[in-house]
Amino acid sequence: MPRHVTRGGRERGAAMLEMALTLPLLLLVCVGILEFGRAYQTWQVLTNAAREGARVAVLPGVTDSAVQSRVRTYMTAGQLPNAEVAGVVIDRNQTLSIGVGNATASQVTVNYPFDFIMLDPIARLATGTGGFGSTLSMAASATMRNE
Repeated sequence: MPRHVTRGGRERGAAMLEMALTLPLLLLVCVGILEFGRAYQTWQVLTNAAREGARVAVLPGVTDSAVQSRVRTYMTAGQLPNAEVAGVVIDRNQTLSIGVGNATASQVTVNYPFDFIMLDPIARLATGTGGFGSTLSMAASATMRNE
């Protein structure tokens, strides 16, 4: 009796091989989407924290420590883990064009170190080096006219 080989047995091995080749790439794309989404969310929190700081900085009689406290409070409420190491730069002597002339303004700039949680270790495994460079320095600033 001749033995018949079905195509299903050969295709099962091919499907397993295809899955072994495509699954790591699919997972890498998914992790990349999550990490860059987290980075974008962090940048949005920094932008809003700079706006909050600028709103406080334009008020008369407000100190730089009060502005820094407002920025760090907003960053903590936005669930950024390293709000205390963020650099907050306040410049109250900006010139702003308002159409009919110039006005003085305050600019608040927030610098924050961002770490990729999953992509950096994956890059180290793939390249054998330091990955993406450990931290990404994010900056956001806001300018408002002094009252």
